[in-house]
Amino acid sequence: MADRFAIPSAEVLRARERLVLDHFHDEVRHAWDDVLATFPHPHYEIIPTLTVHDGDAQVRGYYRDTRVAFPDQDHEIIALRHSADAVIVEFWLLGTHSGPLGRIPATGSRHRTRMSAYFVFDDAENLIIERIYFDTLTMLKQLVGGLNLRDPRTWPLVVRAVRGLLAMSSEPDQRLVRTPPADLAV
Repeated sequence: MADRFAIPSAEVLRARERLVLDHFHDEVRHAWDDVLATFPHPHYEIIPTLTVHDGDAQVRGYYRDTRVAFPDQDHEIIALRHSADAVIVEFWLLGTHSGPLGRIPATGSRHRTRMSAYFVFDDAENLIIERIYFDTLTMLKQLVGGLNLRDPRTWPLVVRAVRGLLAMSSEPDQRLVRTPPADLAV
């Protein structure tokens, strides 16, 4: 294992950054083959929902499902930072809820949700994980909050959205729950 205090050379950091920025750009273009080519083995961890999408088929399914829900999904990068083994990106995720998100029906509302993603690299400089953090309540408040809750005609949609959200609260992926403590020995 590499020294966790050793920051790679500027050349390595630039190469990582270019790969991550290409990854973001290709996601917006829906160029899934290009996005997947940034990994030797695609692997996403969505921390708020404790879900893992591992391998080509699962990651493509994740892309399909999220772009059905938000076909105009885009990013606004706020900051990009480097660590010994990762590129950390803070960004706004934007989109219009035009299709179902899991069992949450489309509300037609737009969202702008602040997120961070850790793009983790192995010792051979391969991207091995994209780990995403965000507050689901912030996003859901915007999706449901765009509805006129005073209009009784919207209430069935709100009820379906809440039921859909509750249905998405399935068993967490144990790979994200049963984590060993960090080895902080110097």
